[in-house]
Amino acid sequence: MKKICIPTDFSVNSQNAIEYAIKLYKKEPCEFFILHSYYLPGYSKDNRFSPEPTIEKLNEVRAQAEKNMEVLKTRACFNETNSKHTFHFLNEFGPFYEALKKLIERVDIALVIMGTRGETDNKNVIIGSNAVNVMEKVRNCPVMVIPSNVSYITPNEIVFPTSFKTHYKQRELATLIEISNLTHAPIRILHIKKGKNLNEKQVENKALLNEILAGTTFTYHTLFNLNLQEGVRCFAQSRESEMIAFINKKHKFFDSIFSRPMVKDLGDHIDVPVLALHDLRN
Repeated sequence: MKKICIPTDFSVNSQNAIEYAIKLYKKEPCEFFILHSYYLPGYSKDNRFSPEPTIEKLNEVRAQAEKNMEVLKTRACFNETNSKHTFHFLNEFGPFYEALKKLIERVDIALVIMGTRGETDNKNVIIGSNAVNVMEKVRNCPVMVIPSNVSYITPNEIVFPTSFKTHYKQRELATLIEISNLTHAPIRILHIKKGKNLNEKQVENKALLNEILAGTTFTYHTLFNLNLQEGVRCFAQSRESEMIAFINKKHKFFDSIFSRPMVKDLGDHIDVPVLALHDLRN
């Protein structure tokens, strides 16, 4: 069974991500791990001057987390009859990223799906800090973020921007291929060309990509003399594409796509799920 982690802070956005994930994988055998991490403001185990939390305080935050999780369990999406799905509800004490990383390693999570914003639901923040950090720091499994205003629909296509400079690997693209086949969504491979022909290495990588994606429907598309941010935005908007996927080469592709200017420029137009795959050599 595929193991999927869905972090929750009990916000509307995180509940929306849960429902999206369940519907996306409705026909597949899955174990869903609904993870909530709770912590005490001001406490840091790495700071020896930080006061140790009292038993009373720990019990208080634990009780609140358990209460919220019990309420979450009553939602309709967890009570629909689907013999292919099982659910685990986890409350973990500790910083969010630390709890997530430990769960991924402990049970071999194959995919993380989460909302773009958290409990503050700041309308001026398109992709919240937790989502950005997880997409950047979780390197051993793919991460999909779901905008708060996106209810599940079968995606019409998946935009996959690439420079053809990556030596693609089957396991790195496995989730993209899986989602394409699950939803019958064709993959639109987008290359932003800067006036030069592909070099020999890029041609080889493109041929390798053809081999890896052979079991899917895919097409190639080229835009000329645009920066990466503008190219991806224009292409996805003009076609009303309903999902974007990319290989996150640490400190390179990610920084150019999801830098603050990019997020600000996209505004509310990042209203599609984004799937971050990973160059596992990083």
